[in-house]
Amino acid sequence: MSADVVRSYLRANDLEFEETAPGVFSFSLPGEKKLQTAVRLDVGAHALGVHAFVCRNPDENHERVYRWLLERNLKMYAVSFAVDRTGDIYLDARLPLAALGEGAADELDRLLGSVLSYADESFNAILELGFASSIRKEWEWRKLRGESTRNLDAFRGWLEAGDEDAPPAAD
Repeated sequence: MSADVVRSYLRANDLEFEETAPGVFSFSLPGEKKLQTAVRLDVGAHALGVHAFVCRNPDENHERVYRWLLERNLKMYAVSFAVDRTGDIYLDARLPLAALGEGAADELDRLLGSVLSYADESFNAILELGFASSIRKEWEWRKLRGESTRNLDAFRGWLEAGDEDAPPAAD
């Protein structure tokens, strides 16, 4: 049974998970830039669904954020960026259950590796594009009060440039 394959894989890789319903597995993958990526695997009758939360609805610059995500989709393996009805950003996929046949562990490694890589590698760019005003306000507030800006180091370059009107240029 496909759910057994997923369950065994998660246990073998020491991933703490919750099976919220038969064949529905929720867990987190640890990252570097994005510290945790929440993932849900849904084993259905014909397909394996993959859903991973990346970021909440951007505060600003939606068109630029969504264009950046769509351009990334052209280069990605197995998963694609998606936006839900509230504007939150996810990585999503639907694969045939055959992916959980022979070699399932290798395929799940590639699949979850893709989720982790894309969520982690894109996180700061999404923040730069969609939350620049909030990041700038936080930076100024911390500097004004002599607070540490260490958690904003990823954005230091464009913050220190001081051009308030220019949005950051994510690659």
